[in-house]
Amino acid sequence: MLKVNRIFQLGSTLRHRQFYTGITRLKRRKTAEEKKSPRIIEYSPKKLQPNNVAPANSAIDIWRHMSVSQLAKTLQRPLDDVQEAMLYVRGADNIEAAAKLEDLKIIQEIAKKLGVKTRVIAAPEIAAEEEHKERDVSPRPPAPAELLKQRPPVVTVMGHVDHGKTTLLDSLRGADVAAGEAGGITQHIGAFTVTLESGERVTFLDTPGHAAFSAMRARGAVATDIIVLVVAAEDGVMAQTREVIQLAKEALVPIIVALNKIDKPEANIEKSKRELAQMGLALEEHGGDVQVIPISALKGTNLQLLAEAVSTQATLMGLKADPTGLVEGIVVESKTDPRRGKLSTAIVSRGTLRKGSILVSGLSHAKVRGLFDHNGQPMIEAPPGTPVEILGWRELPLAGELILEVESEKKAHAVVKYREHQAQQEKIESSSDEIRKKEEEHQAKYRAEREARRLAGRFRVRGGQRVKQVDPNDGCPRVSVIIKGDVHGSVEALLDVLETYNSNDRCRLDIVHYGVGNVTEGDLELAKAFNAIIYAFSVETPQPKLARDVTVKSYNVIYHLIDDLKEQLSSKLPSVEVEEQLGEANVLQHFFINEGRKEIPVAGCRCTKGVLKKSQRFRLLRDGEIIYDGALESMRHLKNEVDSIKKDVECGLRLKDTKVLPQAGDTLQCYTTHMEAQQTDWDPGF
Repeated sequence: MLKVNRIFQLGSTLRHRQFYTGITRLKRRKTAEEKKSPRIIEYSPKKLQPNNVAPANSAIDIWRHMSVSQLAKTLQRPLDDVQEAMLYVRGADNIEAAAKLEDLKIIQEIAKKLGVKTRVIAAPEIAAEEEHKERDVSPRPPAPAELLKQRPPVVTVMGHVDHGKTTLLDSLRGADVAAGEAGGITQHIGAFTVTLESGERVTFLDTPGHAAFSAMRARGAVATDIIVLVVAAEDGVMAQTREVIQLAKEALVPIIVALNKIDKPEANIEKSKRELAQMGLALEEHGGDVQVIPISALKGTNLQLLAEAVSTQATLMGLKADPTGLVEGIVVESKTDPRRGKLSTAIVSRGTLRKGSILVSGLSHAKVRGLFDHNGQPMIEAPPGTPVEILGWRELPLAGELILEVESEKKAHAVVKYREHQAQQEKIESSSDEIRKKEEEHQAKYRAEREARRLAGRFRVRGGQRVKQVDPNDGCPRVSVIIKGDVHGSVEALLDVLETYNSNDRCRLDIVHYGVGNVTEGDLELAKAFNAIIYAFSVETPQPKLARDVTVKSYNVIYHLIDDLKEQLSSKLPSVEVEEQLGEANVLQHFFINEGRKEIPVAGCRCTKGVLKKSQRFRLLRDGEIIYDGALESMRHLKNEVDSIKKDVECGLRLKDTKVLPQAGDTLQCYTTHMEAQQTDWDPGF
């Protein structure tokens, strides 16, 4: 707009006036020649927009948690321009390209500084997927052959319970572990290194053989190179022996059979070999590749032959690993030590683990503060194939999880956060069907209630006290438990057993909490709140004065704990009325006696079984149908009133209900009832 000053004279007074006009009003008038010429339309050229600048009048899409580089790409501006604009925006402190902008207001303010309008949308799936790929970690691709070096084999000793697995390992490493185990059975996975007489180092895993520890055996089969299957020559192939053979076939792991307890007189080596062949094992003596070594773990017979067989098998397999680069491994077991904190036993499969390494396993991460061998001695480093105890976990890793090393703690936090998000999404997807079903049930109930109110019309009750909604399970007895174990594998085995409980309609079994470590004050408070029993499996329990109002039960053998829980469940079940039959009589004839002006029916009977007692209840049966069930009015023998009638004695019985007419051929049963405690029908499988 242009401001024009115009001065004009009105009468004798000079006037000064301002008015505004535009450029279009100041255009030059056409000359006569221009008016005669044909009309030519000329367009003024548009201003060219730079390719890297977004149009000023268009809105760009933004979303929450976008990075600075993504914002620059969306704005079609250089990264330097966006970073410079961020310097003038409050709250935009981190201007790195990978930094996440969580606040939408900050993103909008940055775009405003650059003169661009914004439109908020959901995060694009492609961008989210790329971001997730960057945030998660995975094992490295196979190493080139020139980096591979020899590593000790990982040998897992497996077999049925009490077949001598731990005794065999004791003999190999010169220790006595079996004597220190509760009930003489292994209930954890043990990992340790044994140096054979030849100087070779072998990593051994000792797995439980009890039926409750199938998940532990499966982990042992996956983490191993060779399986030594211990079979007692006196028992032959048993249930867990079959399970181990199946696991080995699925994992494609070679088997060496150690036929133990050959020193016992009842040992039958040939029978055991036949049973192994029937299970599909191709034994060497039958032209196969499965070696069978008869041994005596207790007396040390043929242990050298077994060690040589393991060494030969490892040599044939050519076991090598890359000792350089980021560490990879597998968690064998995890536990909480009251003095040192959270520990995990792991086997390194790639790289060399050292103090200070940043590790990620599942939803937990660690900065390694200490490395220990199976004797508790500190280690400087752990090369591939070495079992090691790792100290420094923030959260306990799950047994069987993969361990991966990352560059920094920041990266570890990002990986764990992403995995937690993924786990939450999977949980939502898995429960969506159940949620949908509950919604449909709710909608059906709502429609039925709405239809009932519509039909009630003006006669429906208004106001009044609302009826309290009662949980249908309130009347059902329940047992609440808290499980605390020494290692993750033990807690997992206990939970697997508790999952087999299928009598919640009679007595509910609620698992309030479970975890690894000693019983804490928090566990006691939780037990008080839920009236729960704390089962401590091979962990320390608090002093009795601290646990005054809480039941804490300590066990170190799994089936003793389960037996106690079965007793607790049985004690909650209500007593049932149990009928006990005392005697039986046949009705020979019926007749009537006069009592005043009334005729009273009487049954003439002979006792054919047991004893008839007047004080107990009687049941009259006719062709299998119950005609009468109640008490007696009178019992007579030879016109004398008696209290009982023995077998083969005749008597007259008068029922309380005079309308019931006994007939010849009927049966009278005398019985009594008493209350008897119920027993749970839960069968955990052992």
